[in-house]
Amino acid sequence: MALIRWEPFQEMDSLQREMNRLFDAFSPRSLIKGEPEGLAFVPAAEISETPEEIALKLEIPGLEAKDLEVEVEADSVSIKGERKSETKTEENGVTRTEFRYGKFHRVIPLPSRIENANVTAEYKDGILHLVLPKSPEERNKVVKVNIS
Repeated sequence: MALIRWEPFQEMDSLQREMNRLFDAFSPRSLIKGEPEGLAFVPAAEISETPEEIALKLEIPGLEAKDLEVEVEADSVSIKGERKSETKTEENGVTRTEFRYGKFHRVIPLPSRIENANVTAEYKDGILHLVLPKSPEERNKVVKVNIS
């Protein structure tokens, strides 16, 4: 049996390389390189609930309503969109152009079942408001809790 000398600093270097590779795979820069993996834009969401309905608010600035696709199921909401924004400024003979492109897809599970045929949506000033009425079974649902 051969003895192998353990080099702790080599192990740490190897671990650091693996961690860097992992973080690079999930950075937005990986999208620029054309790699399929990585994190894209994920809109912030806020959800509130009353006995009659669920209100969902998503922050999606820089898009128009036609760029959004909202699909509602009985127990979840799926929001897809594509951001295509470009700004161009000219100052002292220098032109500066910035652009951001990217697709996003977010699925939000709902705390109770809803009537997906009666959902209303409004998109204004970069905020998407969804009003999701609860199904009648969920509104009148009473759960008996057994205490042991």
